[in-house]
Amino acid sequence: MVQDLPGQEEASRRPAQDPIRPTDDTARTLARELVRSARHGALATLSGDGHPFASLTSLATDSDGTPLILVSALSGHTGNLKADPRASLLIARHGKGDPLAHPRITVRVRARRIERESAEGQRIRRRFLARQPKAQLYVDFPDFSFFALPIEGASLNGGFGRAYELTPADILSDLGPAQALVAAEEGAVAHMNEDHADAVRLYATALLGAPDGAWRVTGLDPDGLDLALGDQVLRLPFEAPVDEPSALRAALVALAAKARAAA
Repeated sequence: MVQDLPGQEEASRRPAQDPIRPTDDTARTLARELVRSARHGALATLSGDGHPFASLTSLATDSDGTPLILVSALSGHTGNLKADPRASLLIARHGKGDPLAHPRITVRVRARRIERESAEGQRIRRRFLARQPKAQLYVDFPDFSFFALPIEGASLNGGFGRAYELTPADILSDLGPAQALVAAEEGAVAHMNEDHADAVRLYATALLGAPDGAWRVTGLDPDGLDLALGDQVLRLPFEAPVDEPSALRAALVALAAKARAAA
């Protein structure tokens, strides 16, 4: 009979260490950046036989950060979502070295088809094309539809030993007090790109360390700006949430001054 080593029995009775860390602002910021700055992700839907069906899809986000997709009725995942709206979306940051050392997030969602002609549909179309301009080639094909992917929960891995379980509130922006800002977004984005292109360029280069170029604003929300240059996308968070156009203006002026000082 093999005798237990000293302390072995006691160790076997100890609860396993919980790998999930308490959610903090660093985790929330990383999760929002991953979702907001993603141009594509792996969407896993449920096929008719119950097997998960994973496919690559282009992404954008709605004003609150809800992921958006544009899909053809001919795609397998579209039929799956219509039959069962439950799905998961994996978004990962790429870089050199071990891919598991880079942050990624798996978002649990429940898909909802968007009515094209509604006010929501028009906003989503505009935001999606700002992030995915090449989709202009097929966005109006009759077999294509927009789906929103409302978040029900998420698992964030910020790298080795940095695992978190997040709620929708940890990732999404609160639009309740910011309806005036949402309504003003389209005009504010156009104004920044047409009249303040130099400031937008400094946001990217001086504040985010991006290469020089004709950066543009693709969207804005209470928590920050989305910037793009070709296939490169960046997220510039505000220092504090803004909920109305006047607060947005003040935040943008302050960021421009900070960028000029850094440059």
